[in-house]
Amino acid sequence: MKVRVEVGLKQGVLDPEAVTIERSLLHLGFEGVSGLRKTRIFTFELATSDRAAAESQVRAMCEKLLVNPVIESYGFKVEE
Repeated sequence: MKVRVEVGLKQGVLDPEAVTIERSLLHLGFEGVSGLRKTRIFTFELATSDRAAAESQVRAMCEKLLVNPVIESYGFKVEE
């Protein structure tokens, strides 16, 4: 199964890199940009055909390694 995990900082956590990018876009003339947030995306294949098992494994991967649950949130998608 194909997996896509998106990880980003929780609302309220300062994202200095995103703030810098947003300011730079404004200085380059791209007006109207606001609320920019940076995310990390992990994509990988998982050797199973059981969707429920895949989702359970991905959730465990996120909670144990891919995500810092104190400051980050995540979402994922599992496709056949």
